[in-house]
Amino acid sequence: MADAIDSGSIDGNVVWVQVPSLAPIKNDRGFKTSFLLATTCCVTLHDYKCIMMLEVKKMETKDVLYELRTKNGLTQDELAEKVFVTRQAVSRWENGDTIPNTETLKLLSDIFNVSINTLLGSPRELICQCCGMPLADELIGHNSDGTLNEDYCKWCYADGTYTYNDMDSLISVCIPHMVKAGFEENQARKYMKQMLPNLKYWKNHDYLSDGGKFEAFKKELIKEINDLNIKGMPKVESLSALVGSYVNLAYPLPSGIKAQFLNDQTTYLGTQLESDKFCFGVVANVDFILICTYEEEGNNPNLLLFKKR
Repeated sequence: MADAIDSGSIDGNVVWVQVPSLAPIKNDRGFKTSFLLATTCCVTLHDYKCIMMLEVKKMETKDVLYELRTKNGLTQDELAEKVFVTRQAVSRWENGDTIPNTETLKLLSDIFNVSINTLLGSPRELICQCCGMPLADELIGHNSDGTLNEDYCKWCYADGTYTYNDMDSLISVCIPHMVKAGFEENQARKYMKQMLPNLKYWKNHDYLSDGGKFEAFKKELIKEINDLNIKGMPKVESLSALVGSYVNLAYPLPSGIKAQFLNDQTTYLGTQLESDKFCFGVVANVDFILICTYEEEGNNPNLLLFKKR
């Protein structure tokens, strides 16, 4: 591997991303992989997991549409009805004679919950224009109307809201996780400071920013959480975006059943606070505050509080 961090390159079916001091490894499908570039830490930042680059499978639009339709158990007639075209039109798409128009691509994107880029066979590499993370469909953020926004990841853009108003805040949250992944702190910080200003969100920050309203909401939420005075829980200093699927623990209830309280597809605000025996987890949004404890890797979760706001 090279000593310098590279933006990534495609070699056959594998996306190679160069990271200092980290050797390539094989995933469970036998493909060589390497850790994502520095922006991987934007994932580990929120999910407390290491994410590895997966195989990139290039497909034509006709094959993508056939695979999505059959995977979802739809006939050509049923798909045609959903997007207001004839069965013959769907057949022509799948034969490669034509491709859907722009408005139909938007409908197909919504139906199958994949990006238009994926529907077109992934002709371009999607990069989060806030943190720089390479985007797979399951990582793409949503607009307020539920449609996918192919410019941003779930952690930086949730339901039409940008979750980072300050570049230094994003960098400071990323750095500890980048260090754990093998980066030198100074090198990681230098890279982030060079890379982020080139992204769309930060280039147009004055226009895209909400003027600090979201940051004000986070401060209000932090005060509300700390005022609960949960015994033994360290003071909450900051909240970051958390995707539900990574923090949706199943808590045992007095009745003996286990219950989950989060939506896997929703982005929340939260944090992890460490104590001597276990970790405190905090997840919140405009509607509720959830506080729990758990051991390493989320084992033995215990729900302490679920409070509607």
